[in-house]
Amino acid sequence: MNVSIRSKNLRGAVLGLVPVLLATGCGNSGGGPSGDSSADTIANIGSDTMLQLAMAWSEAFKLAEPGVNVEVNGGGSGVGIAGLINGSVDLANSSRAFEEKEAADLRAKQGKEPLGVTVGFDALSIYVHKDNPLQELTLEQLAGIYSRDGAIRTWSDLGVKAIPGAQGDEIIAISRQNNSGTHHYFKEAVVGKKGVLRPDCVNQNGSADVVNLVATTPNAIGYSGMGYRTDAVRILKVAKRAGEAAILPSIASTLDKSYPIARPMFVYTAGEPAAHIKKYIDWILSEPGQSLLAENGYVPLPKQ
Repeated sequence: MNVSIRSKNLRGAVLGLVPVLLATGCGNSGGGPSGDSSADTIANIGSDTMLQLAMAWSEAFKLAEPGVNVEVNGGGSGVGIAGLINGSVDLANSSRAFEEKEAADLRAKQGKEPLGVTVGFDALSIYVHKDNPLQELTLEQLAGIYSRDGAIRTWSDLGVKAIPGAQGDEIIAISRQNNSGTHHYFKEAVVGKKGVLRPDCVNQNGSADVVNLVATTPNAIGYSGMGYRTDAVRILKVAKRAGEAAILPSIASTLDKSYPIARPMFVYTAGEPAAHIKKYIDWILSEPGQSLLAENGYVPLPKQ
């Protein structure tokens, strides 16, 4: 059986596969924290790319629905999905789709299918130090930097003669840990499904960690969500291939698909969610929930 994603988005902006069978929602839907037995609790764990957005959603929803507590943690898409499978998570945030093996594990352990809803998009951005003069890269050049077999290992390979404050000419490639949905997406989109990332990548646990390390390492390059930009780094334009226009990530370039490395973001439940979890997902898809994407550096679903 193929893994399925079905959105209940009333605006119809769904990246759907085949509709899934619906069952009963999972686990941690009892009383809230701090002894508030009158409140429903949603354990919401997963994607670090989505972490600051999930926290903004949680805080805003608490004001709109005081009877529901949304407890948010990161750890990576794989961590959230693993928690959904073992029943410790009610709602998993993921910057990648559920994999077939993960769906099989969920069926085996809970007898349920993954139900995924597309909640927005992230333009995966390529970061360099603010003093790096490079302006753009092609996907082929990115692969040359990050692939184990790539030929680009120095900034001079890209025509960059000097970076103020850099120690030598070496490109320090910063990546995410392998349980990250961002790592998963970047590897497939840039290096290829059968490709291998270079073993000397400096792996970071979180999206903000990548940007912070680039900010303090003049000869580094890294990838992270568009919403994690700071004044200490710059985002490069990216071209699909040599000779084509290089594009900056933005809401517009994501929705018109001109930016080549943007991806959907999902929330997943194990089967049909409980009523309070469904209410939260519906709120995320509503105007108040979607407005928080742009405010936090993400891309909302297109309006119909």
